[in-house]
Amino acid sequence: MNTAVTTAAGAAALLLGLLLTEPLRRLALRHGITDRPNARKAHTRPTPYLGGVAVAIATLVAGAAIARARADFDPVLAVLLGGAAIVCVLGLIDDLRQLGPGIRLCVETSMAAMVVLAGGHPTVFGGAFDAVLAVVWIVFVTNAFNLLDNMDGAAASLCGVIGGFICLTVPADGPDGLGVVMAALTGACVGFLFHNRHPARIFLGDAGSLFLGFTLASAMMVLHSDTTGLSGPVSLLLATLVPTLDTTLVMVSRYRESRPLLQGGTDHIAHRLRRLGMTVQQVVRFLSVLAVAGCLSATLVTYGLLAPGIALLAASAVGVGAVRLLLRIPSATTASPRVAVPAGGPTEGFARAAVQLRRSGGSGRRPRAVRPVDVPHSREARKAATLSRTAGTPAAPQ
Repeated sequence: MNTAVTTAAGAAALLLGLLLTEPLRRLALRHGITDRPNARKAHTRPTPYLGGVAVAIATLVAGAAIARARADFDPVLAVLLGGAAIVCVLGLIDDLRQLGPGIRLCVETSMAAMVVLAGGHPTVFGGAFDAVLAVVWIVFVTNAFNLLDNMDGAAASLCGVIGGFICLTVPADGPDGLGVVMAALTGACVGFLFHNRHPARIFLGDAGSLFLGFTLASAMMVLHSDTTGLSGPVSLLLATLVPTLDTTLVMVSRYRESRPLLQGGTDHIAHRLRRLGMTVQQVVRFLSVLAVAGCLSATLVTYGLLAPGIALLAASAVGVGAVRLLLRIPSATTASPRVAVPAGGPTEGFARAAVQLRRSGGSGRRPRAVRPVDVPHSREARKAATLSRTAGTPAAPQ
């Protein structure tokens, strides 16, 4: 991998992402493409979407142009970027007019199947079953990032961490241009963060969150396409540990509360950490540190320095423990009016939340209906019928 080329791709995408976001923000405001405030949201003025379009354009233009200029543009990479562009358009249409989950899943599955057919997949069981699992995993990560985009700077920061690790771990004999594209994606996320960090001036929207998830998942699948056994799947799981935990937490929480699994709410990791008294910036940093730990573990497994079986058992134990612990922090649908973001530190906040949960009998699946706590809400609550709806709504002002 040519370090100078990847650095140039990252720098070019950073600059493009930084410069393109502002005119797209003004365009969104002019045409009313905004997340409008209401009683369940913390922001006080319409905040535009289309930030994800800037990230996508910066990634596609910088990555493809530099890879093509060096004549190392792999046909598999063309399929990957083409599928990512189509998924971005799908998300943009959903931002402009609500789409049903069936249409979204159909398009996402088709694009994921194209990537798997063109770029391959890890071999675990052998036969077509591995290909099916690969397609399902890409679609899962795509929508997991859509769910994860529920706080200022969270999705872009995590994508920057994971994309940076992928860029650094692409071997010299790996897919031509993959490192360049990952460097471009990382740079575009960093450039966008200048506008999206708390308090955000623009959101990714579905166009951005779906693009980030699909591009990362597809790139990791292509990178590990020649692996056999557990090492490939375990590396993929560890690298996407944070979005996987967040989606698992949300699904379990909604099942326990007898709510539709696709209905929105403030039951994500970020929202629960906010209830412990952490600021938005602290939450994003904490999630980024977890992503770094997961990516480091994935790198050790990839290079044979950590046994995949041991890594899988450790990750499963950590994941189950984290979900159980986070479930003790009430979601907005089960919290009492007296539960609010505590004035003390995280330990004090957790203790108060746990005590209140015990008082309300929170272990059952039918908690009594009470007024939600005052925490930031995302578009997931506004579009409750759609699949995995969040778009980076900012947290409550400090």
